[in-house]
Amino acid sequence: MRRILLPPRPMWETLCIRPESESADLDDTVRGIVRSVRERGDSAVLDMSAAFDGYVTESLKVIPEEITMAAQLVTENLKDALEKAKINIETFHSAQLTAEHVVDISPGVRCWRRNVAIESVGLYIPGGNAPLFSTVLMLAIPAIIAGCKKIVMCTPPDRNGNINPAILYAALITGITDIYKIGGAQAIAAMAYGTESVPRVFKIFGPGNRYVTRAKELVQQDGIAIDLPAGPSELMIIADDRANPEFIAADLLSQAEHGPDSQVILLTDSEMLLKNVIAEVERQRHQLARKDIIERSLKNSLLILLHSPDECIDFSNTYAPEHLIINTADASSLAEKVVNAGSVFMGEYSSESAGDYASGTNHTLPTNRYARNYSGLSVESFVRKITFQEITAEGIRELGPVIQTMASAEGLEGHKNAVTVRL
Repeated sequence: MRRILLPPRPMWETLCIRPESESADLDDTVRGIVRSVRERGDSAVLDMSAAFDGYVTESLKVIPEEITMAAQLVTENLKDALEKAKINIETFHSAQLTAEHVVDISPGVRCWRRNVAIESVGLYIPGGNAPLFSTVLMLAIPAIIAGCKKIVMCTPPDRNGNINPAILYAALITGITDIYKIGGAQAIAAMAYGTESVPRVFKIFGPGNRYVTRAKELVQQDGIAIDLPAGPSELMIIADDRANPEFIAADLLSQAEHGPDSQVILLTDSEMLLKNVIAEVERQRHQLARKDIIERSLKNSLLILLHSPDECIDFSNTYAPEHLIINTADASSLAEKVVNAGSVFMGEYSSESAGDYASGTNHTLPTNRYARNYSGLSVESFVRKITFQEITAEGIRELGPVIQTMASAEGLEGHKNAVTVRL
């Protein structure tokens, strides 16, 4: 990790630039995949599954027997953990439902807004070396609470055609049964345009690698909504001299193991803490299984000494991290000053891992400074808000002259006339 001591504010923008990992042929490759799936449907998906994943099959859909068998392979300990996490996530997300509220604007004029679930949604669950079964809970639970009628899930199988059992068990306990053995950009294209097997959806959710992310961006241009722009994982920690270096190092490494392009940053006003955290990172990282990934991630990462906790908050708001841990004596007061962050973890015992799995909040969050203008995933991500208005004869008599005057001033006589004939 690179140490930066007391950087002047003009330097902050440079320090906030994320690591670049784009390849020159990425866009062309993903465009080709998306185009092929759109034109050839299942045939293209099957060809790509064989080419990219080494998986050959005649059927893409997971059958009920596979889900039942997978459940038998999951340990009771993991089943219990998933059930408890499910309850916490349901509790937090159920509280996000808002009641319909009718507003009486004036006599005879009533307006209100109704939440209407998106009818058909697609969930993408990454597989690979770290199958994210927790993401099934994070996506499926708010979709179900929102009331989405059709929920499609795609996730890549292994070379034997088997999906990670924990992913299927998470789908089972959340009630997701429309599951397809497809990964990568081809999965996004299949859900966006539909194939002979995969239903077309209206909005696609879920994290993925650069190919998945680019595919989501491309299908969005054709009117398919996506959850949010996603990139490599990020963690920023603000800590003072009372923070435990062992905790800080563990939190940094927990995010560094996500991928080689992840970035973790420590902000502190204590030079002693900085030195102690460096020592702890060195001690702990060699004990972790994904040490090669961590080593590459740490090359992107920073340890920054600043003048004060308030300056740390200013830097954090400039950076707009996906995850922000505030491990200071005055965490609550500092948290009040946060304006740009995906999710905030306050206090010594609020590990970012808690939010990833079981505290109840959603771990699908904006990265790459999108926390300045995007929120993390919620029940609202799965609904549309439709406005309604009801105007009586009394209401149009009161409101009509206002509309006539404004329409006339804009030169829209048809608008004016639509009111005039009612008066």
